[in-house]
Formats: sequence, C-alpha cells, structure tokens
Amino acid sequence: MLDVPLLIGGQSCPARDGRTFDRRNPVTGTVVSRVAAATLEDADAAVAAAQAAFPAWAALAPNERRSRLLHAAGQLQARSAEFIAAAGETGAMANWYGFNVQLAANILREAASMTTQINGEVIPSDVPGSFAMALRQPCGVVLGIAPWNAPVILATRAIAMPLACGNTVVLKASELSPAVHRLIGQVLQEAGLGDGVVNVISNAPEDAPAIVERLIANPAVRRVNFTGSTRVGRIVGELSARHLKPALLELGGKAPLLVLEDADLDAAVQAAAFGAYFNQGQICMSTERLIVDARVAEDFVARLAAKIASLPAGNPEAADSVLGSLVDASAGTRIQGLIDDALEQGATLVAGGQLAGSILQPTLLDGVTAAMRLYREESFGPVAVVLRGAGDEALLRLANDSEFGLSAAIFSRDTGRALALAQRLESGICHINGPTVHDEAQMPFGGVKASGYGSFGGKAAIEQFTQLRWITLQNGPRHYPI
Repeated sequence: MLDVPLLIGGQSCPARDGRTFDRRNPVTGTVVSRVAAATLEDADAAVAAAQAAFPAWAALAPNERRSRLLHAAGQLQARSAEFIAAAGETGAMANWYGFNVQLAANILREAASMTTQINGEVIPSDVPGSFAMALRQPCGVVLGIAPWNAPVILATRAIAMPLACGNTVVLKASELSPAVHRLIGQVLQEAGLGDGVVNVISNAPEDAPAIVERLIANPAVRRVNFTGSTRVGRIVGELSARHLKPALLELGGKAPLLVLEDADLDAAVQAAAFGAYFNQGQICMSTERLIVDARVAEDFVARLAAKIASLPAGNPEAADSVLGSLVDASAGTRIQGLIDDALEQGATLVAGGQLAGSILQPTLLDGVTAAMRLYREESFGPVAVVLRGAGDEALLRLANDSEFGLSAAIFSRDTGRALALAQRLESGICHINGPTVHDEAQMPFGGVKASGYGSFGGKAAIEQFTQLRWITLQNGPRHYPI
C-alpha cells in the first residue's frame, strides 16, 4: 500500500485534521493507496506556498528554468517503475503507464524548450517619441486539475507549460489516481525546482466540489486549467467565470473515424481497434463512432470483428490480458446501460458486450440510430458503433452531428480529398490515415464545441499561461491638449 501525503511548500504533510481515504484496485478490491484528504485550509496553504514561491521562480533566467525542467524530465523517466507500480489505482495495463511516463517526460522537455520562446513585439505608435511594446509575462499561481485516465500525461501537461512560462502551480490530484499525481509533484520537487513551485493537493471524493471552489476562488490563483468530463468542465468554467479567471478546458469527446470507400481497410481496422479499445476506451480521443461508406461497410465490420477477437480484456496482471480493467465496476454498469438501450432499440451486437465486475470485453455495435443513447453520449469505455452513409457528404454530416469536437480521423487513399473533408470537420484535431488517439508534446491540443476551448502544447500554450501587457516608453516631450 502506498502512503500519499500532501505536498505543500516542498514538504510532505498529512491533512490538517488527519483524515485519509483509500483508493482500491478495481479488479481485486485491495487498497492500493491511502491518501491524505485535504481540508479547505490545506487548499489555502497550497496556494499561499505557490504564491510565496512565485517571485523567485518568475525571476529565473529562461535557461535556468529550462535546465531545471530538463532535469525533471530525466528524473521522471528514470522512475518509470514507480509509476507503473501504482497502475493498480485504475486497473490499467502496465504498458499504458509506461507510455504515459515516456510522453510526460517529453512534455517536460518540450516545455523546457519554450522558456526562450515567450516573445513580445514592438508595435508602431502614432504618438511622436512613443516606443510601444506588447510583452508576455507570467500570471502568478496556476491551478491544474487533472484526471485519472492518462494520469502521468495529463497531470504533467497541467503543470509543465505553466512552469515554463514562469508561473507556480497547485495541482489538484484525481481521487482515482492520487498516488501517481503526488509522485509527479515529488519528482519535480526532488529535481530542484524549488519549494512551493509545485504543490499537490488530494481530497476525498465527497470533498471535491468544495475544494475546487475554494481553490478557484482564491485571489492568488490567476489561471485555471482542467482536463476531464464535459459535465464537470461546465462547473469549472462557470466557477472560473464567476471569479474572472481565464480557464483552459479540455473535455469529453466522441471521436469519429471516417472510412471512405477507397480506404485501405486493413489500415483503417488497425487504427479503429487501437483508437476504440486501447486503455479500455478510457481516453478523451477514443474512437467511438465508426462512420463508414456503405459500399465497404460489410467488409470493414467483418475485418474489425476478427481483430476484436484477438483483444481479450482481463486482470491487467494476467499474462493473457491484452486489455485491462475499467476504472471501477460502476463504470461497467453505466456503459452496460448504454449498450442495453441500443440493443433494445434494434442495434446489432457484432462483438463483445460481456461484463464481469470492472472487466468489459471490447464491444462493437452495428445498426445504431440517432434514437439510441450511444449515438450521442460518450461511453468512455471499450465501445464503438458503426454508422453507415452513402458518399462523403453523408459521412461528414454524421461526423458533425455531435455536441463534441475533440479528435477525428479520416481514411482514404486520396489524401487531397481527405484533407478537404478534414477542413470541414468540426473538431480541434483531425488525423488523415491515422488513429484518433494520438498526441505529441509540441502539438496544439484542444477541442471545440462541448469538448472545451483553448490549447495545451508547445507555443499554443504560451498564450494560455502568460499575461499580455502593453508597455510604452516616451522619448522626448509629449503634447497634451490641456
């Protein structure tokens, strides 16, 4: 069992009232981590520590910040085994956590490279002798709220670019992966960023609304970034607006993968299986809608069904498990309800659908219509549906018929045709002849519509985590009308 204290001002500490909560393995029920349950006063203390650390961190030369972040990236990667050891919190496969660590280290490296790219500009002025500049400067304390499903990647992303831009951070850990999120803070602390530069708060599940509201309301918090469900994102966005805090929101998705009639079907099947079922479909970019030209739909479905047969889900520690567990049994019950609703209304179960506790076999349904909940609702599980259309325009209409707009993919041998369609897809991300699940640290990552607003990644994130200021320098006399 892992002991998970708070990290405030560089110190490991219990909650002020000594409370803890347990996070259990969803497959075995054993306690994986015993976690400090922060009080509202702990949340205040974490923000105060970040505020106290801000002047020194913001004043560091950019190459010194770069050096410290690069060192932290190396330390994070070197401790991969510790992160993998905590995979039992979510029931994920070890290879998923290993990949998380690798990409998270790259996120820190990319952020390090951005410390010298925070540029301003000189703006011509009509005032004689006025030298006008637009400068980007650190904001202050940034609140990062990260989810459990890609715990190392998304928590690191929540803090890396804010740090590169000269801000200090409070990370609110997920209640479902608290040990992993706390370990990220510990690695950064031990890498020498400085006391209070990164603080980590964990809370009991029932305390989350109060803790989040307290953190956002704190006057020292100047920016908020949140990755998670659209439902909670709306709450975070509303709270941030109430306190006039800019927020970056990366929310839910229901990614479409379009298969045109000229597509390489084998390549499309491989991408669909990976995108729909990797990490049990618990990725915001997961492929949920397979939108296939009717002329090739039967062939595509048959090939995908054969692929699914080679992807058994089971206990992540079992040698024959390709896919692991859902985050908990309640997720399985919720997803089963979506499947049952579709089947009761005439959908066909092509593959999977078997649920045992938190283990759901990869599932494919055909004949799904707009009357069924699975047509619109995000399953956030290993479930994909086939939607058929006649021609590119019909496929495009189906793809855009969703409140979500995060990631999408198009398969076609005619890349010009696919690119023209990609520009009309309502999504923040689109991959041609590649899976919907894809991320690189330097790329602008964000969605549209109910998938949120703003972008993480590379130069795009500089705008999110700096304050643009107008500064003038008057040379010589200035004329005034009075």
